[in-house]
Amino acid sequence: MIRDTRIFELINKEDRRQIEGLELIASENFVSDQVMEAMGSCLTNKYAEGYPGKRYYGGCQFIDEVELLAIERVKRLFNAEWANVQPHSGAQANAAVMLALLKPGDVFMGLDLSHGGHLTHGSHVNYSGILYKPVAYKVNEDSALLDYDGMEEMAVKEKPRLIIAGGSAYSRDWDYKRMREIADKTGALLMADIAHPAGFIATGILNHPFPHCHIVTSTTHKTLRGPRGGVILMGSDFVNPWGLKTPKGNEKMMSQILDSAVFPGIQGGPLEHVIASKAVAFQEALSDSYREYMLQVKSNAAVMAGAFTEKGYKVVSGGTDNHSMLVDLRTKVPDLTGKVVENTLVKADITVNKNMAPFDDRSPFQTSAIRLGTPAITTRGMQEADMVGIVDLIDEVIMNISDEKIIAGVKQKVNEMMDSFPRYAW
Repeated sequence: MIRDTRIFELINKEDRRQIEGLELIASENFVSDQVMEAMGSCLTNKYAEGYPGKRYYGGCQFIDEVELLAIERVKRLFNAEWANVQPHSGAQANAAVMLALLKPGDVFMGLDLSHGGHLTHGSHVNYSGILYKPVAYKVNEDSALLDYDGMEEMAVKEKPRLIIAGGSAYSRDWDYKRMREIADKTGALLMADIAHPAGFIATGILNHPFPHCHIVTSTTHKTLRGPRGGVILMGSDFVNPWGLKTPKGNEKMMSQILDSAVFPGIQGGPLEHVIASKAVAFQEALSDSYREYMLQVKSNAAVMAGAFTEKGYKVVSGGTDNHSMLVDLRTKVPDLTGKVVENTLVKADITVNKNMAPFDDRSPFQTSAIRLGTPAITTRGMQEADMVGIVDLIDEVIMNISDEKIIAGVKQKVNEMMDSFPRYAW
């Protein structure tokens, strides 16, 4: 066999980038060696369409045990009654739920993308906005906190079949109880997409969507620190509200409908090597040290947000309850876009992502804000004092955005700093 030297050369370059730089993208993290080992295992060779005990291929006896173990662990982690661990991503978990609950053209509600929502919560360029009819709730303009009264008013008017709690750039906790009251008042089902705060929820640090939400979806990376993938959960199973029946004439349970929506609805064979890796990550998240890690993630984020505020930047909503923050650049550098800042920070080996601020006057391709998060740098062992130094470096780049010499100097400082921190310290 001829070794593919070009691909492995690129992998090595990415390896160095991760080790030498500051990874501040809120949705990224570093997995443990055993999570990586499971993901690169021989399980990738096995086709396993179907579910444990009901496969369309032979030779799945060990695969079934792997998947059942992943299900048992994630149920214990989130105190759930039912779980499906097969979705390839959070987006596909959401797609499966929508396929199960909605018909084309049905109305559903999600957080406005420009106010911190996610593409799969109703963006017009995504399947959620193409196949269904999304209506968006928003944050208050003054506080940038969720406008629950406005959400209720819209739900009463639009009568959505589904309401989604969750977002990708909202740094505060969610009032699932209040949202369930709105859902019950309007006859909707309530789903929580906890892709970002999953680790905080699993460890009891932030509000838990159960028992208020009918269905919960999540990614398995981000704060959960597992492989890239998705999961669907229910706190308790329930009879579907539409009177659907099995071929035997029994009423279908929601678990049956959701299982069918994943396979054969939107996916074929599951990625069992990834499911094994998920199982390892779930086991790690059940440990006491993982809760300590999540508390450190939260503390680091709070200190980082405070340091940005002291530098004269506006942190959207005034701070953070979780791992992420949205920094509105307009209060300090009104002429700079998020795109320019993101691209310039990359030169200094600092990785963030541009992001729209609520009520932004720039396009999503330019933006007036950047989004930052602390999961990855906390995994590397960084603590509160390091956050202040990181903000100093970011500010140095922003305030000297065109000075290549200063930017190169910041890069050297970043590389020297990260040389003291292993990729996985927990």
